[in-house]
Amino acid sequence: MARAVIWHVPVTVTGRTTSLRLFRLRDGRRCAVGFSSAGTLAELLGPEQAAVKLGEPALRALTAPLGIDELVLDPRLVAPPVSGPAADGAARPATGHPATRSGARLQRR
Repeated sequence: MARAVIWHVPVTVTGRTTSLRLFRLRDGRRCAVGFSSAGTLAELLGPEQAAVKLGEPALRALTAPLGIDELVLDPRLVAPPVSGPAADGAARPATGHPATRSGARLQRR
């Protein structure tokens, strides 16, 4: 019998409510993310990020009613650092690389 793969999924906890943290792909579509270990989650989102352990079927069941069918496993970069407006009021070009999703992409269902 195959063992279920458990993901560490980031959540937001507000009082007694726990909700999934959702992200966006480069094209603007929403997606859910999972991490193969608590360490990889902490490296990207910080050690204070709350998480729950879920299998892929459970994560898909939670995101399907929201119209989300993209799951990303172990993303490496979610977005570049955001810089404030330039001192002279002119817009400053973004620094770093464009938002990318370099982790494994799971197939859409």
